[in-house]
Amino acid sequence: MRAQPQAAAVPAAAVPAAAVVPAAAPPIDPALAADPELQRAHAVLARVPLVDGHNDLPWTIREYKDAPGDVAAYDLRAATKGHTDLPRMRAGRVGAQFWSVYVPGDRPAGELVRLQLEQIDLARRMIAAYPDDLALALTADEVEQAFRAGRVASLLGAEGGHTLANSLGTLRAYHTLGVRYLTLTHNVHTDWADCAVLPPRHDGLTAFGEEVVREMNRLGMLVDLSHVSPATMDDALRVSEAPIIFSHSSARAIADSARNVPDDILRRIPENGGIVMVTFLPAYVSQAAGDAREARRKARAEAAKIADPAARAARMAELDAQPQPRATLAQVADHVEHVRRVAGVDHVGLGSDFDGMSAVPVGLEDVSKYPHLLAELARRGWTDEELEKLAGRNLLRVLRTAEATAQRLRAARPASLATFTPPSETRAQP
Repeated sequence: MRAQPQAAAVPAAAVPAAAVVPAAAPPIDPALAADPELQRAHAVLARVPLVDGHNDLPWTIREYKDAPGDVAAYDLRAATKGHTDLPRMRAGRVGAQFWSVYVPGDRPAGELVRLQLEQIDLARRMIAAYPDDLALALTADEVEQAFRAGRVASLLGAEGGHTLANSLGTLRAYHTLGVRYLTLTHNVHTDWADCAVLPPRHDGLTAFGEEVVREMNRLGMLVDLSHVSPATMDDALRVSEAPIIFSHSSARAIADSARNVPDDILRRIPENGGIVMVTFLPAYVSQAAGDAREARRKARAEAAKIADPAARAARMAELDAQPQPRATLAQVADHVEHVRRVAGVDHVGLGSDFDGMSAVPVGLEDVSKYPHLLAELARRGWTDEELEKLAGRNLLRVLRTAEATAQRLRAARPASLATFTPPSETRAQP
């Protein structure tokens, strides 16, 4: 459903500097101790929790070949094969993490709710397994409490509205279980919202999709627009009474990917009060990496048509062995700076997509590297106050505003009883 933009202003109240107290700093690598900007980055992250918008570790644990879904077997106290473990999180000064409770959109419709519940359960078991290191957080205050206690505040984000099964009751159940954002789509359309990578079906949000956004506002669940089409972004910005987020998207002006945010949307973020959390995924950071990935995808599709199995396997192996362009930390910093220029420093954050990508930028290989990104921005002239906003103050402000909006809306209206009606069942008006 499309309508003329009428985005309501949302106050962007700053998070008080006194709200967070310094955490004990881990030792800095002696080889880097002479880098004053890296030292500045560590000092900033001792004062403010670094909040990452998207990490796919729960799905990595589910797919762990040695012991699928076994939280204990995928021991985060030791070095893992992925991008994330507790020692590297400490080295990277991670203060809060949105763990993605992702479910692929290509699974049978009848299994989606079960799979979503299993992923929420897995993530919560993972958090509970490390009580000295991780703490489930449901509010901005709880994020700060965990940070002061020296633990990583752990929030849950559901990636894709397909797991709602077109039910607002299901949405409310996920919120009760701790989900604090919902990405409206993943890489498939829902029955009520268009994703970014397929030809449009709805031209944005349907009437039911708008009701999903309104009910998320009433619950205090953040509306995440990563993966959605520009028309869906436009409709959500028009409808939402609370700040929206992009949990892991970069700037389309720099890398022309459907996952990234166009400048016309970036310019509307300040009025809404939301935040774009810049992703590290190479195809969405580097135009060359994105073009190469698309070229290889097409070449693999052609190779799949080869009739002879041995020849087909040889061609696939040849394609996989071809070197690919690498994204870099400096290019991620370029995206951060672009979002800052267009949307403003109050509306930018970080959403890595670690453990959800097979390749990583040079210089941002895992969760230990966040201080290096902040140091790069410091070298480009960012002040400590600006770095604090990027690291976590902006997201904490968004959370608090969403919580306040939910409190106001719950006092004004009950839970929505709207139900999804397939277009074929919609009765024509006389």
